[in-house]
Amino acid sequence: PCFSYDNDISDGLQPCPTAVIISCFANLLKRNLTVHKIFDFSLFHVIFVLFVWTYWKSVFTLPLQPDKKFHMSYADKERYENEERPEVQRQILVEIARKLPVYTRTGNGAIRFCDRCQLIKPDRCHHCSVCAMCVLKMDHHCPWVNNCVGFSNYKFFLLFLMYSLLYCMYIAATVFKYVIKYWTDELTNGRSKFHVLFLLFVALMFFLSLMFLFGYHCWLVSRNRSTLEAFSAPVFQNGPDKNGFNLGFVKNLQQVFGEEKKLWLLPIVSSKGDGHSFPMRTLCEAQNPLLANEEQWGDDGLDEENHVLLPIESQFFFSCTY
Repeated sequence: PCFSYDNDISDGLQPCPTAVIISCFANLLKRNLTVHKIFDFSLFHVIFVLFVWTYWKSVFTLPLQPDKKFHMSYADKERYENEERPEVQRQILVEIARKLPVYTRTGNGAIRFCDRCQLIKPDRCHHCSVCAMCVLKMDHHCPWVNNCVGFSNYKFFLLFLMYSLLYCMYIAATVFKYVIKYWTDELTNGRSKFHVLFLLFVALMFFLSLMFLFGYHCWLVSRNRSTLEAFSAPVFQNGPDKNGFNLGFVKNLQQVFGEEKKLWLLPIVSSKGDGHSFPMRTLCEAQNPLLANEEQWGDDGLDEENHVLLPIESQFFFSCTY
């Protein structure tokens, strides 16, 4: 662990949060507070705690990397690097990918391979140049949280945006009445006037910025896309399909937030899947390795009459990246 504490110190610190809470409420009881003020006080701290909690989870949740089975073995790596003919290298990648649940391709139809990480990219996985690693279902690298936003923390990032938006909105709403009082000369403290106006300005500025960013990510979630997929549609054997992972509004939400609605608003892991494979809107032989044709894998002995389409309910999970 990064930190360690002496037992005596940790035992002494345990009562501290309780003491702080008791002190705060004892202070409140001494004041002549109305129910409205107590409600404002409580609501503020609920939003603030959720805001800090989601920010913490967004920052310190490590991005997930592909499993070892997606990495090239030493023998395959040597064979691939020693081969100078591009078409043979491509065939080597096809042979390796045949054993993996990968269904998306590059723009020219090749297997998605990361030269730096030496692995076959799972669907929806991308290499982050800042983190110097491949990230499962990568959405983007966010400088505000100094972390890659992907499968492991996308839910936390969305909740962070939402609670940040609520936090700014709450501050602006509670401060606005004091701005009106200063405007009508009901309050005359000059120094307080500057602080109130500055706080309102900052809250509104961040509120507007977050509103557009949060709205955009809500739109992405409703269509089950990542930021990268919004700019460049995932490519399958039959070509690019921007709606390849669109399962419908409710199922799209469940992909990010899970099926237990009671966990949706809490920064607790509840997303569906393992980050390596994802359900698709439609499944055909072009995306199913069990029903693959000669053009996809170079195998013989599969008749066209065995190629079928499966409904969404019978689809299995698989990933999508470019």
